[in-house]
Amino acid sequence: MTKLNQISDNTGSSKTRMRVGRGIGSGKGKTAGRGVKGQKARTGVAIKGFEGGQMPLHRRLPKRGFWNPFSIDYNEVNLGRIQQAVDSGKLAPGEPITIAALVAAGVCSKPRDGVKLLGNGELSAKLTFEVAAASKSAVAAIEKAGGSVKLLAASAEAAQG
Repeated sequence: MTKLNQISDNTGSSKTRMRVGRGIGSGKGKTAGRGVKGQKARTGVAIKGFEGGQMPLHRRLPKRGFWNPFSIDYNEVNLGRIQQAVDSGKLAPGEPITIAALVAAGVCSKPRDGVKLLGNGELSAKLTFEVAAASKSAVAAIEKAGGSVKLLAASAEAAQG
């Protein structure tokens, strides 16, 4: 039986650090393996994408598309996933289900611009939702189970422009 003071790494599991610039006898003295002079001999320099004056690949290829700064990024959540959270006790059926409740329950990782409910999966619990958006099939499934959906006005205005 090994004792705590006898525990050590397996042999060969870790390499010792290369000690550069420690004299001519080490084989890595003086210039420390960097050659001599110039930009690349200095620390913190990386000439990425430089192709010797030839037009670099990232400038030769055409640019396509654009990023819309006004786009809305919803957390898309299926009803089946919400039913799962209710069954496991992470969501309380009596309280309204908001983005904060879904993040706390671990259904969504971060709030983003709100939640959009999608109708995939079965919903048996009677729940009230306060969300930014919901598909027609999701609203129908929630109302069939006896629940209700309230669409938040602030998010609806943001979606329009």
